[in-house]
Amino acid sequence: MPVAMLRRITCSSSLRSVPSLFFRQFPRSYLTLSSSPTTDGISGRNIRGMTTPTTHCSICSHSSSDIVYDHPPFVRIYKDGRVERLSGTEIVPASLTPQNGVVSKDVVYSPEHNLSVRLFLPHKLAAGNKKLPLLIYIHGGGWIVESPFSPMYHDFLTEVVKSANCLAVSIQYRRAPEDPIPAAYEDSWTAIQWIFSHADGSGPVDWINEYADFDRVFLAGDSAGANISHHMAMRAGKEKLNARIKGTAIVHPAFWGKDPVDEKDVQDERIRSNMAEFWEKLVSPNSVDGTGDPLFDVVGSGSDFSGLGCEKVLVAVAGKDVFVRQGLAYAAKLKQSGWRGDLEVVEDEDEDHCFHLENPDSENTPKFMKKFVEFITG
Repeated sequence: MPVAMLRRITCSSSLRSVPSLFFRQFPRSYLTLSSSPTTDGISGRNIRGMTTPTTHCSICSHSSSDIVYDHPPFVRIYKDGRVERLSGTEIVPASLTPQNGVVSKDVVYSPEHNLSVRLFLPHKLAAGNKKLPLLIYIHGGGWIVESPFSPMYHDFLTEVVKSANCLAVSIQYRRAPEDPIPAAYEDSWTAIQWIFSHADGSGPVDWINEYADFDRVFLAGDSAGANISHHMAMRAGKEKLNARIKGTAIVHPAFWGKDPVDEKDVQDERIRSNMAEFWEKLVSPNSVDGTGDPLFDVVGSGSDFSGLGCEKVLVAVAGKDVFVRQGLAYAAKLKQSGWRGDLEVVEDEDEDHCFHLENPDSENTPKFMKKFVEFITG
């Protein structure tokens, strides 16, 4: 049975790593401390729809006695169902005035759920007729915080678009806990279909019609977004799209499971218990199998990767990331699956989860960015 070609690059540095992170903003210390939730009345059904998908933070003036679930640094949930996001709420507007040589704009793709994409285009080509690689990006944030409009993701994609000379489309999706899993996956697939509706040049967005090269489509995401990207690539392999995804970048993927994938994976029962609580009570309360859900337990669930719908995959992991062993196991499973594409693994041994976003001035960030850009342009 043919297997993927595997190249592995290990990057190391003496640089002191950034603090341990979970889904970019979840310090490992939070995983070892109980969040002491009060679970009465908390379910995806009770809080679904209490805030709109575009609400970046619900500011509540309630007293602490009104809190039924307090899970810093993500959310605080009140008895009346209101959700207060504790991080990842800042936004930056799109701009047709060039920023670092890149222009951006927001376009609604799902009027039903009031969801948008943010598009990024090199300014120097805005009046030209050259087709560009198309990057579809899915943000992280634990399925709960962040958006395409967050300064961190806006700045990251601005730099990628400038360096790779590509068109980028960053997807907004409904977030837990108001809209628990699988809403984020459903929205991401809807957005991808909407983007691919432009493949014949007759879609609703001129930038995509004019500049997107649908022979060079790349899908990427970090953390929870990397998890979603894997599932989107799998779905793309099963369903017919107007064009094929050339490559998928899986960056510091948020994959987990009921059991460690190997002896080097996280063994601490308190961490594993808190991770399970996070998934089962906040992100996906309707999961029948808890952290054994194939959406989360990508490596251990028995899923077949052979039909992954792209030609090449970049898997990036960080040595100090709580998810590092899962990411490496994912790459190994993909290699052995019979998938016929080209697989590359990049490991930054001395860095933590999504260091390139959390600490863009890190010594290793330029190395990562160079590899990420080369994946699109190579």
